[in-house]
Amino acid sequence: MTRQLDPPNAGRRPPNIILVLTDDLGYSDIAPYGGVFETPALSQMAREGFLATDYYSPANICTPARAGILTGRYPLRTGLGFEVIMQGDDRALPRSEVTIAAALKPAYATGLFGKWHLGHRAPDWLPTTYGFDRFVGIPYSHDMAPLSVFDANAGEAAREYSLPFEALQEEFYTQAERFIEANRDRPFFIKLALSAPHLPNYPPEVLQGKSRVGPYGDSILEIDAIMGRLFAKLGALGLGRDTLVIFTSDNGPWFEGSSLPLRDRKGGSGYDGGYRVPFLAWWPGQVPAGQRSNAIVCGIDLFPTFCALAGVDVPEGLEIDGQDISGVLMRGAPSPHDQILLFNNFDVVAVRTQRWKYVAETYYRTMRVPLARWGHEELYDMLASESESYSLARYEPAVLADMQRRLAAARAEFKPYNTGVPDFFRAFSEQLRQRQD
Repeated sequence: MTRQLDPPNAGRRPPNIILVLTDDLGYSDIAPYGGVFETPALSQMAREGFLATDYYSPANICTPARAGILTGRYPLRTGLGFEVIMQGDDRALPRSEVTIAAALKPAYATGLFGKWHLGHRAPDWLPTTYGFDRFVGIPYSHDMAPLSVFDANAGEAAREYSLPFEALQEEFYTQAERFIEANRDRPFFIKLALSAPHLPNYPPEVLQGKSRVGPYGDSILEIDAIMGRLFAKLGALGLGRDTLVIFTSDNGPWFEGSSLPLRDRKGGSGYDGGYRVPFLAWWPGQVPAGQRSNAIVCGIDLFPTFCALAGVDVPEGLEIDGQDISGVLMRGAPSPHDQILLFNNFDVVAVRTQRWKYVAETYYRTMRVPLARWGHEELYDMLASESESYSLARYEPAVLADMQRRLAAARAEFKPYNTGVPDFFRAFSEQLRQRQD
């Protein structure tokens, strides 16, 4: 079915931007990427817009991925490159970091609805101190306790309240929809950070059992239903042609979900399954319908891309790693990246170019395995196979040497950002060891 859109606007304003970020959604968990059950709204989004086959999250776990997306910088630069922020952890995104929301001010109204997970213990931890006009959401993943919903406007104290887990995604979307309605006459930027399908799953009662693959699948159906409502709302308000919608995930799937045909999953070291996730873009009249691209792109690209589309300069003196990918989205241009780096905590563990992937590290049982030290080099031709199953290192010595050089240079560049394991995690690890003893 063709979606009904408002007429083209000759005097176009800067676009509204809606970033829908799911939590732990796998590469093939939705129908456009080969999912096992129907996701009609996302399938229609793919038909009417852009699908990236080779989009990489900035990290293989939550906190660093979200830091990278919001700042356009590899997470290690932000001080949040190590693990995720836990309940007793006092780390936070430094106030010196410039977020997408801050960069788009004052031209844009900005709101974050859903999961934050970039710090929660400092007095000024709320997203409203990082450029967002409004925040309604949770401080971290919904498997962490205590869990409250916070409602805050910029410059005001937050109101704290509780909701049943089954109501969280509905609350996040409803608040985002209200923000859209309130700001329909001016450009707005929304980050709708759904906390699903992160485990445990809490699908609403009306969807329980509908996917026939368990609560995880039911949660994906809820996400798809929310996307359908979002597109319907934009159409009803006549905002379809003025709005760019991005749909993606913070990292690969955890203990459930599918990363097929990719290798590994959330938290894995160097293989794609932890980093490479769905990425759809929709902007009728600007993003060509049915476009599919294998250009390598990354979550760090959203910051400069949104600034470019909004006609806003990246703040002077700000060192970002992302590239403007508006040409990829709107004109089918090749990737502006010569390479994308994959980090596992403080370490660069893989390098991806458009054709090749070099993996330097993996996990085996309880060990982190530096593959080269074990006499095993892993070089994959990503245009020939996505599975990272058969290394060509022995037969491509020139390519191997180039990729090794890239890895060494990246590790040298980012070594100064390795500040050591945070005190909280040292204590946390000792507690775990004592429990095991």
